[in-house]
Amino acid sequence: MVKIENELGMISITSDVFMNIAGDAATNCFGVKGMGARSKTDGLVHLLRRESMSKGVGVSFNDDGSVSIALHIVVDHGVNIKVLAGSIMNEVSYKVSKATGVPVKTVDVFIDSMQIS
Repeated sequence: MVKIENELGMISITSDVFMNIAGDAATNCFGVKGMGARSKTDGLVHLLRRESMSKGVGVSFNDDGSVSIALHIVVDHGVNIKVLAGSIMNEVSYKVSKATGVPVKTVDVFIDSMQIS
């Protein structure tokens, strides 16, 4: 949880807020099929539905007041993974810092699966 204090009071932002903003920003990038999560029962990566996409996002809070975000995604077949990952990193960092006012230290993108449509 991040706490921001000013002369008017205090704002607390939970990790769920960061997870939802990051998941939404990532899934809106061209070439991203959705968020992915590895099943504990069969070990396979499953494409998450829109309402549970935050399960594919990890958030950690740094000592300097910034956040670090890890995204597990499923991509479309044939996309340039390097370009796509760079685009996701920029988009997520921008959207999260703009919406919350909290600086984003790192955005790590893990391509868990590629789906052929």
